[in-house]
Amino acid sequence: MNPNDKPSSRWPLERALFALAGTVTLLSAALGAFASRWFLLLAAFVGVSEWLYVTVGACPASIVLRRVCGLRSAVYPDPPASSADIAATTTREGVMV
Repeated sequence: MNPNDKPSSRWPLERALFALAGTVTLLSAALGAFASRWFLLLAAFVGVSEWLYVTVGACPASIVLRRVCGLRSAVYPDPPASSADIAATTTREGVMV
């Protein structure tokens, strides 16, 4: 992202993920302290999901946010099209590969 670009009114996917993860972690810690220690497993699930996103580029929450809210990642761009998709596109345009 260029510093001179006008900021978008929509949050990027990573910002929404951090907000969601922070909220769920705080809620889990509060419920673990006051209701039941089993709620701390929710915080562990959030941590595993964050590491999954860092290593693989996707986690359950990121998949849901992409599909439901249409958010785009600022760190991980859309994956390139497969060679079969490129071949099908060029064949439809009349260019033989």
